[in-house]
Amino acid sequence: MSVLNLSGDEAPECPLCMEFLELDDINFYPCTCGYQICRFCWNKLRTEGNGLCPACRQGYTENPADFKPLTTEEMAKIKAEKRQKDQAKKQKISENRKHLANVRVVQKNLVFVVGLSPRLADPEILKKPDYFGKFGKIHKVVINHSTQYAGSQIQGPSASAYVTYLKSEDALRAIQAVNNIFIDGRTLKASLGTTKYCSHFMKNQTCPKNDCMYLHELGDDLASFTKEQMQQGKHTEYEKNLHEEMLAGLAQSPPSPSPDMGCGLEGGEREGDWSSQWAGRQGEQDQWGGRAG
Repeated sequence: MSVLNLSGDEAPECPLCMEFLELDDINFYPCTCGYQICRFCWNKLRTEGNGLCPACRQGYTENPADFKPLTTEEMAKIKAEKRQKDQAKKQKISENRKHLANVRVVQKNLVFVVGLSPRLADPEILKKPDYFGKFGKIHKVVINHSTQYAGSQIQGPSASAYVTYLKSEDALRAIQAVNNIFIDGRTLKASLGTTKYCSHFMKNQTCPKNDCMYLHELGDDLASFTKEQMQQGKHTEYEKNLHEEMLAGLAQSPPSPSPDMGCGLEGGEREGDWSSQWAGRQGEQDQWGGRAG
């Protein structure tokens, strides 16, 4: 076999072990019939097997019938060709992923809440069972103190938070309960969060960050939206459908009492009534620290 055969898309394989041939095996033909196997399998057949060629059943000799080791120049050429092919493949993948820079993917287990007062802008507080921990197990909470989410001058600055649940249904329940409640002089707004693709993934590179929050694999097409589609509200329509599907499922199943957890429905309550539980009853101190009514 000529070394130029390595220029194809597929490297040759040993027909016995199905491993790619090493560079030193490229010109290795142990039998006069021309049936090529790797040196590892050849040696194993001779020492542990019957010592016969699998193709023609001739006995192998101590020395291969045809073996011409690659020269230094030939090995250098093969390695250079392989590098070029690998680079071309990476470039092609990178070109195919360029459009992802303009795409955001809705994360069904990620709650994005805006309008948190400084008192509430603490991951450990939001994880408590009295707050977002009420709806299910939380994987991570990230606080954003950016002033772009600030309220009025009277209210003062507000923070936002990303709350990642282990289950998507828990995130939906949290949104239904928290969205539009009035706390510490601010109205909270909650929705599913979106995530963009990691720049390293788009370049087909390994991300060096162990805790990178961006996407490293292709997201669900139905949950993926361009910036233009998001400006048109397509992502909110997608989220609305998720809420409607969950509520429809709850309506068809019998209520399961779980008063201690606060995540189930009791009696004739509807999912949409949960905000009253979070805002507190009239004249009572609510669990977020403010007073309702």
